[in-house]
Parts: sequence; C-alpha cells; structure tokens
Amino acid sequence: MKELIAHKLEDIPFVAKELLETIGNRKVIAFYAEMGSGKTTLISAVLRAMGIESPEGSPTYSLVNTYDSPYYGEVMHFDVYRLNSIEEAMDAGIEELLYSGATCFVEWAEIIEPLLPEDVVTVRISVSSNGDRVVSVS
Repeated sequence: MKELIAHKLEDIPFVAKELLETIGNRKVIAFYAEMGSGKTTLISAVLRAMGIESPEGSPTYSLVNTYDSPYYGEVMHFDVYRLNSIEEAMDAGIEELLYSGATCFVEWAEIIEPLLPEDVVTVRISVSSNGDRVVSVS
C-alpha cells in the first residue's frame, strides 16, 4: 500500500501524477471516500495529468463521462452514486465498460464492487483532523 498526502489544494496535481505512476498499466481504479472528501477533485486532476484538458467533473447524472487521452487512449470516469443495485449497473452496461480496455475511474465503487475486476486498484481518501487528504493506494 502506498500513501500520498495533499496538505493543501495546490498539492492535488502532484498527488495525481504520483497516483498515475502507482497505477501503472492497470485499467480499473476504484475510489472509496466519504462525500466531500475530494474524489472528483482528485480524479479531475488525474484526468488533466493524462492530457485531458477540460474534464467535465463528476458524471453524477449521466453515470459516465468518456474522454480520449493523447497518452492513455480511452478513459472513463464513472460516478455510480445514484445506482441502487448491481442489476441497475448491469442494465446500464457498466460491466461491459469496465472490461472494455479503457482506463476506468469509479467513484462510489462499493456500490458495484462485485462487478470490479480482480486486479482493481483501490484508492481510499480520508480527511485527517488537520484537513489533509490522505490517499491510500493498494
């Protein structure tokens, strides 16, 4: 497990680049964190580090935003917060997208955990008492 720490908002781009290096060539990255802890902010920074100039933010209502990275190819950002079941996720085609070969960042991954591949990268974000964002990658 690797721990990355953002002491302030300005640290997020550096944490994003280090997270990308840690991920390596694995394709599905699952994010676990409380509401408001910075999942979308971190994923947006990772998308920018991947060469995507204008990430759209969280796809809360559309479930997935798709991008084309000049360095990584197809990249998908999922926000499955509004899903109520695995069946809903499967009906929406999420399983096929997770196994499409694209790089996938999944917010609220606990909702679709049974669909995630075995080699999923787990990212947990916690907020320390002093406001630091602690990003644990395993």
